[in-house]
Amino acid sequence: MAKTETDVVILGAGHNGLVCAFYLARRGLKVTVLERRAVVGGAAVTETFHPGFRNSTASYTVSLLSPTVIADMALARHGLTMVERRMSNFLPLEDGRYLAAGPGRTQTEVAKFSTRDAKRLEAYEARLERIASELRRLTLQAPPNMAEGGWTQALPELFKAGALGRRIAGLDKTGRRDLLDLFAKSAGDWLDGWFESDPIKALFGFDSVVGNYASPYTPGSAYVLLHHVFGELNGKRGVWGHALGGMGAITQAMALACAEQGVEIRLEAAVAEVLVEKGRAVGVVTEAGDVVRARRVASNLHPSLLFGQLLDPAVAPADFRERMGRYASGSGTFRINLALSELPRFTALPAPGDHLTAGIIIGPSLAYMDRAHAQARLNGWSAQPIVEMLIPSTLDDSLAPPGAHVASLFCQHVSPDLADGHRDTVADLMIDTVDAHAPGFKSSVLGRLALGPRDLERRFGLVGGDIFHGRLSLDQLFSARPVLGHADYRMPLPGLYLCGSGAHPGGGVTGAPGHNAAQAILRDLKPRLRRRP
Repeated sequence: MAKTETDVVILGAGHNGLVCAFYLARRGLKVTVLERRAVVGGAAVTETFHPGFRNSTASYTVSLLSPTVIADMALARHGLTMVERRMSNFLPLEDGRYLAAGPGRTQTEVAKFSTRDAKRLEAYEARLERIASELRRLTLQAPPNMAEGGWTQALPELFKAGALGRRIAGLDKTGRRDLLDLFAKSAGDWLDGWFESDPIKALFGFDSVVGNYASPYTPGSAYVLLHHVFGELNGKRGVWGHALGGMGAITQAMALACAEQGVEIRLEAAVAEVLVEKGRAVGVVTEAGDVVRARRVASNLHPSLLFGQLLDPAVAPADFRERMGRYASGSGTFRINLALSELPRFTALPAPGDHLTAGIIIGPSLAYMDRAHAQARLNGWSAQPIVEMLIPSTLDDSLAPPGAHVASLFCQHVSPDLADGHRDTVADLMIDTVDAHAPGFKSSVLGRLALGPRDLERRFGLVGGDIFHGRLSLDQLFSARPVLGHADYRMPLPGLYLCGSGAHPGGGVTGAPGHNAAQAILRDLKPRLRRRP
């Protein structure tokens, strides 16, 4: 049993843990990161899943990663290259038609189904972007926190709230009404108010059910739609793409940036317990019995795992324990990686083309998506599921042998409690669903790795398969994430911080929670810091 000391110990080498470690080490702190698996990256990893075929095993596409984090960590210098899709989205329809979306083509495509919708598209995008741009600015700062104590604690939070209020007040009446709608309404209601044709509503509405075990008509799902438009790629807002080498290329570059700052990363070092002395977190004990003592402890784990497995429940206040016991997680996500002998040929557009670089969405209407959710809640999975397929090898030939390809299937909806015994049945259904639109697709599958919600939890700590580390609902957002009163990344146990997606601004490969948690830790340790050149 080894005993070591460090300034900050971080639980989990997922992307947010690495981002947090980088910012702390850059300011001169000694940082140790402990990772349960044999590879860094958490859910942002690239792995071989079939001989000769590699893919992004869990998270699979990039846009939300903060440009500030990319620049500060010099990820390009550490080997990261990101390329955009040549078409944003492709929606094949059962009647043989399709909707193709992307810069310079969406309006013309929408006009095939509704000239009215095509005319409204520009206003829709402008108003959505106006709200997204305001909220985007809030991602790299802690939200106003409900402070207890005297004026010393309350004043900074009042200033934050005042600044936020002034920003919202800067919106005109239409903007403020849109903001309220996007936080409170369902995506279906929001989109029905804008458009009349099913394909464009399905295209936009898909974002509201990604990783969200809900119907597009579930109140609050409009925010999940909004959450997915925060991003940008290579300076272009709203664009999605791929990291060459898979999502693991992002976290490998982050690990190099951390190493350059002197961060120690220990692999296969699962944490068994957070050490608590005199009511304060003072380090951790690994499953191997090693003790790492630290001035601060930061957790990149799902908050339910942190408070449910690594801490004595008695160390947190009773009300906090009660609310964490009700912290909502659970995604309808089913994830499949496929090795393909050839590219699919869609009935709607059989020739090779840019559409094969797109996010290919099978889910022709909001009504279809609503039924998929209802069926999953009733039967465990939907007989007509929602599937998004990406074929990253169309843009990155390092992932598959010459002439072959890899595909990512991100599928909704299955029950978060789906039993392992149903995994293959559901995987077959997802592949058959694609095959119905691209005959011969099923016969091109050489190998697969199917991951249901329980698999995602076991492999990556995504409780209930929840890719966001907790539902993005109004009671678990912004100042209430993960619990009202602890939105400043400081947990109720002194010395303990949350730096993962269970903290503001939530899930996705953003790096924002890691960045923000590091700033909180640096503020608390500032009197003893020395700045590193």
